[in-house]
Amino acid sequence: MDDQDSRQALARRLRALREERWPGKKVNQAQLAAALGGNGRRPVSVPLISSWESQANPKVPPASRIESIATFFASPRSFDGHVGRLLSLDEMDVQERAARDELLGELTRMRREALGASGLSQTLTTTPGPTQEVAQSLNSGLYRYEDGQRITIACAELPEKLLERMPYTNPSDPDFIELYRFSDPDALLEMFGHLRAANPVSRVEYRAADQLAADDYTGHMVSLGGVDWNEATRSAIKRLQLPVRQVTDWEGSGDAYFEVTEEDGRKVEHRPRLDESGGRPILLEDVALFAWAVSPFNRKRFLTICNGMYGRGTYGAVRALTDERFRDRNMEYIQGRLATSDAFCLLVRVTVEKGVTLTPDWTVPETRLFEWSS
Repeated sequence: MDDQDSRQALARRLRALREERWPGKKVNQAQLAAALGGNGRRPVSVPLISSWESQANPKVPPASRIESIATFFASPRSFDGHVGRLLSLDEMDVQERAARDELLGELTRMRREALGASGLSQTLTTTPGPTQEVAQSLNSGLYRYEDGQRITIACAELPEKLLERMPYTNPSDPDFIELYRFSDPDALLEMFGHLRAANPVSRVEYRAADQLAADDYTGHMVSLGGVDWNEATRSAIKRLQLPVRQVTDWEGSGDAYFEVTEEDGRKVEHRPRLDESGGRPILLEDVALFAWAVSPFNRKRFLTICNGMYGRGTYGAVRALTDERFRDRNMEYIQGRLATSDAFCLLVRVTVEKGVTLTPDWTVPETRLFEWSS
């Protein structure tokens, strides 16, 4: 494809979206301009829209406008036949987000080709490669929220009897380290870093589950860890009526497993797999719960649960959608199977190989133990 063809291909696609995306609802250039420039955004003129669609001498839209166009055409709810608007990511359901991600990927690729064919300077924002792919990956998925929204990670604190045996956990100690008091610091560190990267202009905080404020509950929340120490996880599983129950009897029999209720009413137990070496238990395979739902505390926010029978499972549940080698693959599985749900959960195996926690691949049938959607 020559220089002109690449730019014209993008122009034709943009025009086709406007005129043919929704049968029976044709969007004119003025209506699209009003939608893209609404809610305090930089105004868009009709001549500018026309220049993007021109076949004689098409102009290439900036990346921010490509993102807005993908967002607009991701859902027919964006346009009532007369007035258009951009839905926020918080308003979109999983299916609409999936449509946005697919369209954004297509238009971004076409824009990249048009810029390269036009002989424009190659920069990190226009050159295909790892940096651009990472940016696109972070800009999609369940952990990308509307800019400026509050995001809270709820973690359990270790019981006092465990803290007493650990150094640097006493606040009066000159070497006090706050993270040592949390039960899943590796999962917390991984989740916090990913949320900050995916939501650079949003407020991301972590709090002990028993110290959450009203604004934490009604914002986006990610709860890490199990029902024994994390009150937020325990409450969320009940409120969402998930068909999964975590059973732990650490002080008594030591029995620990997830119990799921199948569609036919059968109760099935899923247990971690352990071995023994030198008189000590060795974890070979954990069981982890990943759950996502529209928040029961605020219908415009989302709640996520990452919970393992042990800490390795919690970490694996987090890594499933943060590990750059697996997150897009696992996200595609969700979009293909659970895209229309207001709530869903997966119970999966998390392999531990020579002490190293491996990221679960949800596309492998043997990895998935149970899945459910509302």
